[in-house]
Amino acid sequence: MLKNKKWWRVLLPLIIAANIVVVVIVLGAAKSADSTINVEGEIKFTAVEIPTSVSFAGEAMPLERFDVKESLDRELLSNAYFHSQTIRYIKMAPRYFPIIEPILKEKGIPDDFKYLAVAESGFNPSAVSSARAIGFWQFMKGTAQDYGLEVNTLVDERYHIEKSTYAACRYLLDSYEKFGSWTLVAASYNRGMTGVKKQMTRQKADDYYNLLLTTETARYVFRIVAIKLIMENPEQYNFVISDEEKYSPIKTKEVEITGKVESFADFALKHGTNYKLLKYFNPWLRDNYLNNSTGKKYKVKIPVLD
Repeated sequence: MLKNKKWWRVLLPLIIAANIVVVVIVLGAAKSADSTINVEGEIKFTAVEIPTSVSFAGEAMPLERFDVKESLDRELLSNAYFHSQTIRYIKMAPRYFPIIEPILKEKGIPDDFKYLAVAESGFNPSAVSSARAIGFWQFMKGTAQDYGLEVNTLVDERYHIEKSTYAACRYLLDSYEKFGSWTLVAASYNRGMTGVKKQMTRQKADDYYNLLLTTETARYVFRIVAIKLIMENPEQYNFVISDEEKYSPIKTKEVEITGKVESFADFALKHGTNYKLLKYFNPWLRDNYLNNSTGKKYKVKIPVLD
């Protein structure tokens, strides 16, 4: 109990205001998810509808099985009620999907794998995990180098959307050659090819849905599919976002570098932008200069702003 009544007079209005803010936030969340508000003003959150048939990369998900159906339900609930994150995914898609979709198509990777990239990095080219996996496709250093990406203190192509997408495609194709199932390919992206193959041999099973895996990998494909279902049909899950609210692609031009750059701040100003925006569009440049003693060709994106 407060002994000083003056403090109580100060705190009481703040407590009331805080409660009002909480109510407003909860009401707003309820309206944007699968929920209803009855005439008494009570909020009722409802379950999400599970489609009668679902597929990933053309492979059917066996929803007739209770364990499979309930696993998908869990991820649909997690993403349908994680409003801020899911709304951001929907808003960011028009900016990044046009970059990676043509590459996936060119390399023969099913389009559904673009949702794997969303699950991996949430449309953040500069994402860094606790395990030091980096970029749009969350490559570890060794794997990135194995698949042709340059990784050093000045250049880290794991942050390069196009180049890392091509590298991811090479990994996915290698994995498909090993497993012959795109669902297992997706699982291997999380667990590693060796880890998945080891469990297949141990458990005498060759189907993702029959494998007992670590919690993260067991949820992984279901999470990707849940993101896919919501992003393909957002209004079905009560996400109503107009085209005007979505983030449109930003036009850029490319400037080729074949030599040393002493200052990217000067480089940016020379090309009509600033250092902040230069790094935003080229996060793979890891310092404010580039030695480039070998004369390698690099293409730097410069925003073309009205």
